[in-house]
Amino acid sequence: MPAAALKPKPSRTQSTAQHPVLFDSPYEPVIKRPLPAGRPREWYVAHNRRLKAMRLAIALLDSGVYLPAQARDDKIRSTAEEIGMRPPSDTTCRMVRAFMRYSR
Repeated sequence: MPAAALKPKPSRTQSTAQHPVLFDSPYEPVIKRPLPAGRPREWYVAHNRRLKAMRLAIALLDSGVYLPAQARDDKIRSTAEEIGMRPPSDTTCRMVRAFMRYSR
């Protein structure tokens, strides 16, 4: 009998990696740098909103929400609560769905 026939076949969900994959858990945020001075206030508001929307989109993708239609406002807000973020506004929720839509 060949040696390959004696090896148990891994299940479809079992990892076949030879070495364990190291995750960067627990998560440590990157060191924040000050934003450039001299811009109008609206620029800073939009910039921070984009950063928050991107973090939420990444968290949703990590949790298994891959389509913008699956990311309803209540799902986005509950995800924000899970990761320790203030609840996003309706505008930020729309931006999260836009990020998910155009990331493909």
